[in-house]
This record gives sequence, C-alpha cells and structure tokens, in this order.
Amino acid sequence: MKVSELAKLIEAENLTPGLTDRDVACGYSCDLLSWVMAHGEENMAWVTVQTNMNVIAVALLSEMACVILPENVKMESESLIRANTEDMTVLASPLSSYEICGRMHAAGIPDRA
Repeated sequence: MKVSELAKLIEAENLTPGLTDRDVACGYSCDLLSWVMAHGEENMAWVTVQTNMNVIAVALLSEMACVILPENVKMESESLIRANTEDMTVLASPLSSYEICGRMHAAGIPDRA
C-alpha cells in the first residue's frame, strides 16, 4: 500500500503534499522516541502524538514511509519544514491511534517485521 492510499484509509490530511509516495511495509504506534529508535523499520508508518523536531529525525533515521498524527494533532511548524526538506510525509488523521492501527491491520499492513 502506498502512503497516499493509507491517507485515504485513515481519513488523513497530508501535511506535506508533493513528497515521495512511498510504499508502507508495516505499522507501529508508540510515543517514546528512544523506543521507536530501537524498533523503527524502513517503510514503517509510525503513529505518534509527538510533534517536535526529533520525531522527524527518528523517522528519517529508520527511513520510515510516514509519520501519522492521530486525533488531528497539529505538528510544530519547524518540524513540518524539516519534514518537507527531508522528504518525510506527515499525515494528520481525525481518528484515534487505536482506530488508525485497527484500520491498517484490517487492510493487511502488518506489525513491524
């Protein structure tokens, strides 16, 4: 599944339009950045309520497909600028983390490998 297809599935707005439409290999939900650094994977769709610059850095470190903000959480403007500069898609969904992960799982997106 592509990030653009995932955005439709979870009713998300793309906060970084025009970036690379990557493949999503797996999904993950966690707000503890050090934990995600240890468990992040390439092409992962990461659900988090964190919005600071370090979120983008962690996503880039693992070469993730995208960052997903649940419940219409707003990302800090500096973080969005960095995401655009580094080609990291950020999605904002009105759904809860639980619902986002449930929809990803039902659509066949597995947990991390």
